[in-house]
Amino acid sequence: MITNKISLGNGILELQHALDILSNSSPYAVSTEREAGNDELSTYKNYIYIKTKIEDDFLDALKVAKPDDIIFLCGSSGDGKSEILTRYSQKYKEKIDFHLDATHSFTPTQNAIEALDERFSSFKGSQKPLIVGINIGMLGNYAEEGSSFHDDIKASIKAFLINKKSEISEHYTFLDFEQYPKFTLGQNESTSDFAAKFLDKLTKQTLDNPFYVLFDNEVKRQGHSKLTANFALLGIESVKKNVIALLLSARLIKEQFLTARGLLDLVHKILTMDRYLFDNLFSGADNELLEQIQSFDPSNIHTRKIDDFILQLKLGIEDPDFSLFNYQLKEIGISELLSAASYLRLVYLLKDETRFLNEFTKPLTSGFENRLINEFASVWLMHKEFDGSSTKEVDLLNFYEDTLISALRLYCNRHCSCLDQDVYFISKLNGFVIAAELEIEPDFSRIQTNFSEKIGMFNTYLLVDGHPLQAIPISVNLLDLLNKINKGYRPNKHDKNSVLLLTEIADQIMCVANEKNTLFIHKEKEIYKVVNKNGSRYQMSGI
Repeated sequence: MITNKISLGNGILELQHALDILSNSSPYAVSTEREAGNDELSTYKNYIYIKTKIEDDFLDALKVAKPDDIIFLCGSSGDGKSEILTRYSQKYKEKIDFHLDATHSFTPTQNAIEALDERFSSFKGSQKPLIVGINIGMLGNYAEEGSSFHDDIKASIKAFLINKKSEISEHYTFLDFEQYPKFTLGQNESTSDFAAKFLDKLTKQTLDNPFYVLFDNEVKRQGHSKLTANFALLGIESVKKNVIALLLSARLIKEQFLTARGLLDLVHKILTMDRYLFDNLFSGADNELLEQIQSFDPSNIHTRKIDDFILQLKLGIEDPDFSLFNYQLKEIGISELLSAASYLRLVYLLKDETRFLNEFTKPLTSGFENRLINEFASVWLMHKEFDGSSTKEVDLLNFYEDTLISALRLYCNRHCSCLDQDVYFISKLNGFVIAAELEIEPDFSRIQTNFSEKIGMFNTYLLVDGHPLQAIPISVNLLDLLNKINKGYRPNKHDKNSVLLLTEIADQIMCVANEKNTLFIHKEKEIYKVVNKNGSRYQMSGI
């Protein structure tokens, strides 16, 4: 347990104890309306606080709030609602009422819904604006179960939840953490502004960083320990960049959301657990982010160069570049490692740091590029930036034709691979395959006007013989499946969610094909063309 004053015999706070405030188990993990206090650990927590765009917007709304206004600060557990609310509740409590946690009640016999009913009744009888901190789940529960006396509030909540902004009362403001993405996707680099600022601030090598002062004092006093080596390692730009890249992979591939509390707990664990940071990072320790990151362990990657290195290490074969790399590691407190897995994880984290690149590390890093994430980011940006210009239309056309439409055709024709280009399977009866020729192309007008900023997916839009299909949401996992299909892969039960979506799209395409006046019938090597002339007369010819 962390006490208000933990120190060594000489009165110096330990780095370990200062870092413990980042842990989920720390009393500092969740802010309350306790007095700010002047204890030393509060100083450390205040130092690492990162102000975000949603806090700026919240403060702007706070300053102009009128007596009939309610501001809902919405999100999920651990995203930082309590941090923002407690920072302003004391300062504005004379002018504004605060309901800091909508999962709490005022008495043991009262539930959270009843507590909100009471709070809203009190608000309607007061002359103060009201601030409510609330999880999205609880917001939905209140919209369904709240008192009918507050149907006006419930109506606006329902409109917010289904994204009908025009139906939300002007007196109610909803600030939702989900509308402030933790990640940004870029052509050259994708990152998380929040995570990058936090890691930079925590490891900044200046005397105004109290964590760095503790680190520097400990190294000078007793040399490097695993903890100080981990702290030094996290301060390297390449390491911070690649930790964020892993968090992005967890978000896009594993659909694991990044919260402020989750990030702080992850950093605490990778710095303070028994092993070096690069092993702690892939340990799958008791943290949702680490559990997902474990599946991206670079030591599980196999290339010729990586396998050669593993074999050489087992045989005790060393070369000058390997020895130089080990020498450089000692400078940041890392002793010679014993396992190939540890070396591979470390090289992965250092792969963008020029000073660690040599003829030992370069061949290994070539196997670490995450091409799938880069491709997804690139196509996501193409959709975001599409303005209808011919140049950007060409770039999008390449993706649609070579990836999306190509894979859809292969999937639709999986029961009859002999069909010509632009011909799509409809059905098979008594050995006869019925198919139709279709023109499938991007719907550029909808692409230009229907982009969503959410980074977990982007919508694609197709026209089939001029008929618009429903929007097709492309996630990283679906993009990966489309690429595999184009390389000959046949989806199976392990691709369940993506297969359901592909089947739904294929059914829409088939509906258009069924309305065609011209059909093709295949029987072994023979092809017949059937044309509906006027609804009662058909013309058949061999091809």
